[in-house]
Amino acid sequence: MHILVATDAEYVVNDVTSALSSPDTRFTICSEGREISRLVAKGDVDLAILDLQIGSKGGMAVCMDLRLDESAGRVPAVKVLMLLDRKADVHLAKRSAADAHLLKPFDPLALKRAVRLAIDGPPAPVAETVEEVDVESTEEEPATAG
Repeated sequence: MHILVATDAEYVVNDVTSALSSPDTRFTICSEGREISRLVAKGDVDLAILDLQIGSKGGMAVCMDLRLDESAGRVPAVKVLMLLDRKADVHLAKRSAADAHLLKPFDPLALKRAVRLAIDGPPAPVAETVEEVDVESTEEEPATAG
């Protein structure tokens, strides 16, 4: 898996790479928001993890740019995980079409769950199928007084 980590905060890079490192994962680190579309255009990025601030451009604007470029055919589709600073930013992450979001600070397990959500999408709802079973009763109807 190729993960693009876009942030201007070194601690975010350290937290993400240490939590997600594995033999089959490689990272590209970008600290300038204006470069992300160019990096995604190469076609080998599986997931973009966008911080709220990426150099001179915000993560929300970067995500919207990626979605616009994708719809115009300039970049391939890429899953986006947005790292948020506060709960109020959730609305903005949804409006910018991020696939998943995570509030900072985060622990490694929460990051792994958010990555899985971004890649796989939300879990399918559990189908609650209730089969009607016709059970014949051996009891007789109660007699009514009358």
